[in-house]
This record gives sequence, C-alpha cells and structure tokens, in this order.
Amino acid sequence: MLEAQGIREALATSHLFSELGDAQMERVRRQSHITDMLEGESLFFQGDNASSFYLVLSGRIKLFRVSPEGKEKVVEIMEANSTFAEALMFMDQPHYPVTATALTSSRVIGINCNDFKSMLRESVDTCFLLLGSMSFRLRGLIREIDALSLDTGTVRTVAYLLNHAPPDHSSFQLKVAKSVIASRLSVKPETFSRILKGLHEREIVTIEGRNVTIHDRDAMTGICTK
Repeated sequence: MLEAQGIREALATSHLFSELGDAQMERVRRQSHITDMLEGESLFFQGDNASSFYLVLSGRIKLFRVSPEGKEKVVEIMEANSTFAEALMFMDQPHYPVTATALTSSRVIGINCNDFKSMLRESVDTCFLLLGSMSFRLRGLIREIDALSLDTGTVRTVAYLLNHAPPDHSSFQLKVAKSVIASRLSVKPETFSRILKGLHEREIVTIEGRNVTIHDRDAMTGICTK
C-alpha cells in the first residue's frame, strides 16, 4: 500500500504524467514498479529487451554504451525527476541501446511500455508532453554533436564546469567522478586531467578531488566563445 501511494505521488509530480486523469494515473500506477538500486548496480544492459521506461525518484543513473573493443561511452546522466527510455515504446521489437547503472544508491519507477502506449490513445495532452520531452532531448543531442564536431576538449570541459556551477557561488562539488565526466565529454581521462591542470596553472579553476573553485568566470566564458 505504501509503495502504491509512493508511485502515485511520484508520478503526479512528474511533468510527463501531469495531464493524466485520476483513472489514467491509477492505471499507470498498477502497471508500474519501484526498483531500489545500490551504487554500481545495473538496471538493464545494452541489447536487453525493452519492456519498461523509467522515472528517477532519487539518486543518479548513468546511461552508457560499450564498444566492441570494450570502451565505455557515457551517453547521459539521469537525475531525480527525469525519465529515460520512453521513446522505445514506439518500436515494434525494442531493445535498450544503452546500459543503465546507478552512480549512487538510487530509486526508480519502471512503467510498462505496452500499457502506457495503449493509454496514450486516450490522452492527447500526454502525447504532446511526450513529444515535447523527446524533441527537447533531440535538440540536446544535436547540440552535443555540434560540440563534439566543432569544439575542443578544453571548450567542452569549461562549458561543462560553467553549466554545473551555481551562478552565485564560486565553489561547488562535482556530482560524479571525473572519469564519468571525461567519458560524457568524449575526452580521454588523461586528456581531461591535462585540461584541468592547464586551467589550474592559468589560475582559472582549481579542482581538488570533487571540489571545484572558479577563480575567473570571465576567462572561462571567453574560452567557450572564441
């Protein structure tokens, strides 16, 4: 009973499910389940049959692909209140294109793809919310392709730090390990370390462990706009 209530409350606060009526919300709840994950535990693996999409309740989930040579590329890092794998419900025989692994202790809700797709026929507003969410993510992927094609590793690193820095504070903590960030930015770990060292030597940024201190935000902005 408590789990059912928790699922319903979580769904109600998510933008994607905000236009569902009471009966539809209850239907989604009945076709959903909560999964608690330990750090390092995988929710699904690249190539697995896709029967559910997910809403993150707490924690942080890493989505990544592994090349035939065994190299890992982080595609996205999902945080609380974000959904992922929802586009797969529109494929005839979907398989997850990535592996999902918890970076911290995490809790997610799994929503049945087939039942939710059937329900979309009854909720035009939810269809538009889903399309909007998928379009937003597509634009983000296009921006990432542009960055990978046109920007240097230094520009991508500085942009990442600026995007994650609080606007009114010069110090903050990285939420994930440097190796994960390097993979997310498509930069080799040793290259990432050299970039950070160079920024430190130029007295622009200092990073000790996961603690980041920005000394010259204007210089960082200048690096990104050259």
